[in-house]
Amino acid sequence: MPIVQHIGKPAVPTVREGQEVTRGQRIAEPDGFVSVAMHAPVSGTVRRIGPVPSILGQMVTGIWIQPFAGSTQEVMDGPPCDPETASADEILRAIQLAGVVGLGGAGFPTHAKLKIPDGKHCDTLLINGAECEPYLTTDHRVMLEHAEDVMTGIRYLRTLTGAERIVIAVEANKQDAAESLRKAVPPGLGIEVQVLQVKYPQGAEKMLTTALLGREVPSGGLPIDVGCVCTNVATTAEIGQLLPLGRGIQERVITIGGPGVRKKGNYRITIGTPLRFVLDTVGMEDDVTRVFLGGPMMGQAVSSLDIPITKGTTGIIAFTERETGRVAKVREYPCIRCGSCLEACPIFLNPSQLGLLARNGRYEEMANGYHLLDCFECGSCTYVCPSHIPLVQHFRVAKKQVRKLQAKAVP
Repeated sequence: MPIVQHIGKPAVPTVREGQEVTRGQRIAEPDGFVSVAMHAPVSGTVRRIGPVPSILGQMVTGIWIQPFAGSTQEVMDGPPCDPETASADEILRAIQLAGVVGLGGAGFPTHAKLKIPDGKHCDTLLINGAECEPYLTTDHRVMLEHAEDVMTGIRYLRTLTGAERIVIAVEANKQDAAESLRKAVPPGLGIEVQVLQVKYPQGAEKMLTTALLGREVPSGGLPIDVGCVCTNVATTAEIGQLLPLGRGIQERVITIGGPGVRKKGNYRITIGTPLRFVLDTVGMEDDVTRVFLGGPMMGQAVSSLDIPITKGTTGIIAFTERETGRVAKVREYPCIRCGSCLEACPIFLNPSQLGLLARNGRYEEMANGYHLLDCFECGSCTYVCPSHIPLVQHFRVAKKQVRKLQAKAVP
């Protein structure tokens, strides 16, 4: 269990090596506002607290738990939070202690996102079910099978945001999910279910805000700057499922697919489960060459199969030599300034110029002059580039460097 599974400060372990824990027990406390708690995903013994591998190959601090072989793994409940009587501050605290982060892949602490800043007003709450990443169908299954939890979660979110209008966005290739949600809407709650054209990367919150409301989020801004709060539908369902029982998040729905997987499907998997164990369980083809956490457009190829599943894992997609062999042999050429990436960029950046600046290490110029931090890494520019330049990878490296420079500048 890595203690860094979210954007912000890592959680602080509250258990010791050799201690027995019960499933659902809090094993790490949030360290500050932009941090969330962590819970034991199994009943077992804490074997050690030390380095665990991450998706990028780095070692981070984690808690190693050995499950009890004969345990029923019954989940431990805690103090419930009633959506009808709890105050906004009580709900925010309950979400933080439940360890809920954005389950769409970003991993930002949900309670911090839902805290309306002073001077801002939210008139519309958007529930994002526009799952547009290829292969991934986790949100689709959640909308079909946990529609009641989505509605319960919306009750909490409505209290927090004070929104007068609530809209659930679903793309047109998920008509069954839209129908499931419409049937689950409680009388008098006034929730709209809107079906959108299928389009990538419409699932990004800035794109969704424009598509649904016609409001453009300003550069460097957030949806709240245009009176809107956007949350993922799986995150909303998790809030609706956990808070009434006083539980913390211990598992999540993950799509396992791709040509390299034998038993494709959506699985509810315990957080902390080793990736190698998951793939061995569903069956993996012998010629698998690359495994992605997340989708093929915005996900990242893993450096090792010995990393754990985390809260931000939306999918596990495996590709074989047939799909990756040709890509591995493709040669990268210099930029020919064709403009294809400019046409593909959904937020009208200049990926060509950003790529040239990244190659020369001019990171501050990328951020200040070319709005690097507005990029949400959809991968469209890389996909269309005839020179096969890995633009989005350059941008990820550049953004990390910019954030390091910004952190050093803070006294």
